[in-house]
Amino acid sequence: MTPRYLLDTNVISEVARENPNPNVMRKIERHKDVLGIASIVWHELIFGCHRLPSSEKRTFLEGFLSDLENSSMPILPYDEKAAAWHGQERARLSRLGLTPAFADGQIASIAKVHDLVLVTNNIRNYHHFDKLKIENWHSAGKN
Repeated sequence: MTPRYLLDTNVISEVARENPNPNVMRKIERHKDVLGIASIVWHELIFGCHRLPSSEKRTFLEGFLSDLENSSMPILPYDEKAAAWHGQERARLSRLGLTPAFADGQIASIAKVHDLVLVTNNIRNYHHFDKLKIENWHSAGKN
């Protein structure tokens, strides 16, 4: 299936938590066939895992990442279309005196060019991006 939702790092990470947010888990299960992640999120997950010293937690996270990589969930690239939208948005936002994190801009641009809803617990990181669809699954809701 084609993705409808792009999961931010803080959303997909819930799956690997000892006590994951039940709202997030319910919505991931409900929408499991229409989820995707950005290549930047994949990078953040790998980076976070490999920063950890050898430990039980790191071994668990390596298994989680392997399962995720082998799942049917697509990892969407930061391509030419995303880069063009991101560049235009960075220029627009900088004229307004706003400087969102570069990685957040990349994630937003992947969601925007694929017409996906970006699912994040950090709405404030993304609300300045033009016409970006955003949802927060950490709080109770009907999504």
